[in-house]
Amino acid sequence: MSVDAKYKTTATATGGGRDGKTALADGTLALQLTVPKELGGPGGDGANPEKLFALGYSACFLGAMRVAAAQLKTKVPEGSTVTATIGIGPRSEGGFGITAALDAYLPGMNAEEAQKLLDTTHTICPYSNAIKASVPVETTFHS
Repeated sequence: MSVDAKYKTTATATGGGRDGKTALADGTLALQLTVPKELGGPGGDGANPEKLFALGYSACFLGAMRVAAAQLKTKVPEGSTVTATIGIGPRSEGGFGITAALDAYLPGMNAEEAQKLLDTTHTICPYSNAIKASVPVETTFHS
């Protein structure tokens, strides 16, 4: 598979990785990172890679939903949202892995149309495409 990247961004992590800092090279965002209590860290107000992944995946999926809707000749209902829940933990094979779940709020959309929209979006979204070989993504919707 080849990708013709039309946009790229660069970030650098410093310090201890999950308990350090991360910043975009263009200076538009810098974050303090902290390890969650559930993973043996202090927890607190800092960000972590899973929080950042959830932010990006929810936004990307909602944007891709608009592309999918155009392909399906329908519209994403006004007020629609996508909530991404990202988990991390030990894998049975060793090391760590992530879990992913997406819940779409599609006000007024019937179940058949909503499911078709989610399925199509899942084939378009770059985040979905990046993880589909190794992370099962649970998709749900409600209206």
